[in-house]
Amino acid sequence: MLGTAYAQHPGGKGLNQAVAAARAGATVRFVGAVGDDDAGRLLFDVLSSDGIDATELRTSTMPTGRAVIVVADDGENTIVVVPGANADAAVTSLPPCDVVLAQLELRLAVIAGALRTARERGILTMLNPAPAGALGDALRNALAMCDVVVPNEHELELLGGAPALLATGVGTVIVTRGAQGVDVVRGDGVEHVDAHAVTPVDTTGAGDTFCGYLAAGLAAGVNDGDAVRRAVVAAALSTTRAGAVPSIPTASEVDAAAAQ
Repeated sequence: MLGTAYAQHPGGKGLNQAVAAARAGATVRFVGAVGDDDAGRLLFDVLSSDGIDATELRTSTMPTGRAVIVVADDGENTIVVVPGANADAAVTSLPPCDVVLAQLELRLAVIAGALRTARERGILTMLNPAPAGALGDALRNALAMCDVVVPNEHELELLGGAPALLATGVGTVIVTRGAQGVDVVRGDGVEHVDAHAVTPVDTTGAGDTFCGYLAAGLAAGVNDGDAVRRAVVAAALSTTRAGAVPSIPTASEVDAAAAQ
């Protein structure tokens, strides 16, 4: 296949979501690992520039993780993720907080342990199950600790559908469907939220932007319906720019777009 352009941007699902939550107005602490390399130092600088506490960011002997992303002309993407140093990530302490948000770029044992600790402390637990895989015992254990799970439509299919997730003990399943909007699935039914109309350039990071803004809203005490609606606008705006972190909008941009 012949491409037309190439660029490098800071990213990673956890980092994208942390930046989105910070730009949404939340106070954020990041847990993960980077390599002792230029990419790792760049990501540390990104966290610092957005005011994110990186006390729990480990430096590994493994290289910093990478995502190779192919973006089509219509803005849709295909991604190959190499977790790299994230295999060394660990949660050594869980500070007081309102929401714990996790992704699947860390080891499942680390994720499940953090979510379990958070659940025991009465902290709201969220999981973005990406990159997704089949619903095995280790992933089922992590899901059982989740108040909110946020898959896209492809990840939802791999995980067996919303009823399967609810059966594991998940409280709410929030399914992102791109231009088709978002479905909020609870035990008592489904609420649909329409997408915010834009002309996309690059959909990379849109789901992460959604998760970060949603977590920030829930942490601020906003009900899940209103938090989803604001996150939908933020995710849509992110698709109008290239890259992941560079595309994440600020709270003022989101509020202005929502008002229109």
